[in-house]
Amino acid sequence: MKFTKMHGLGNDYVYVNCFEEKLDGVDLPELSRRISDRHFGVGGDGLILIMPSDQADFRMRVFNNDGSEALNCGNGLRCVSKYVFDHGLTTETNFTIETKGGIVTPIVKANESGKVESITVDMGEPRLLRKEIPMQGNPDEQVIGEILQAGERSYSVTAVSMGNPHAVIIQDQLSVEELHTYGPLLESHAAFPERANIEFVSVVNRGEIDFQVWERGSGVTLACGTGACAAVVATSLHNKTDREVFVHLDGGDLLIEWRKSDNHVYMTGPAVEVFQGIYHGVLPII
Repeated sequence: MKFTKMHGLGNDYVYVNCFEEKLDGVDLPELSRRISDRHFGVGGDGLILIMPSDQADFRMRVFNNDGSEALNCGNGLRCVSKYVFDHGLTTETNFTIETKGGIVTPIVKANESGKVESITVDMGEPRLLRKEIPMQGNPDEQVIGEILQAGERSYSVTAVSMGNPHAVIIQDQLSVEELHTYGPLLESHAAFPERANIEFVSVVNRGEIDFQVWERGSGVTLACGTGACAAVVATSLHNKTDREVFVHLDGGDLLIEWRKSDNHVYMTGPAVEVFQGIYHGVLPII
């Protein structure tokens, strides 16, 4: 199976072009677990399939390194956008990608050599109601600063869905130890029936925030595009930032804008192709 290794700010996945590679009958969750292994596989935060779509120009399926399927992936969207343009699957700079969390619209910017160097993705409107996260409680109310208990700690959580569930915690300072300890407890908290991505953020000023993430199904990663979008929505709802914010992730920076004109969130950042290869492992069959 041919594959391409790509990353968005260090959030790395193994990408497979399913216009060419046929994976019918393959156990995709198990394939993701095997190929994501950093010692016995290619290594990555998961597996992303680039596929035909009946609803959009392309379709993206995302499998975390634990085998679970994600609804969306912001860094993955930028990488898929770069792949389809750089590899000639489209000549358009504006197209649509179907995800399990909905259809999104990327706009790619190419350099003088014709390769994509920056991507802006229209991530759509943030979803703020409990039933849209999803989260336990009154389905038609928003969750802004709700207290959740995790182990011996209590956290003020603001919930946002960007096609996948996020719980944003605003703090004065960030701690790697706290991220590793309480991220998994909050991910699997009873309040989230489908688990959640957990973001710890610290406000630098009204145009900048620092960011750490525990991703649902992947654990600590260097970046999370949908999480960065959710974090800016949350800090804006708390009036701690403006609606255009540079998010400083461990793997680099993203520019996130929550526009008043259409209520959509726009994510701008890079994507990098690292290498191409052939996976010689046995493909697991269902």
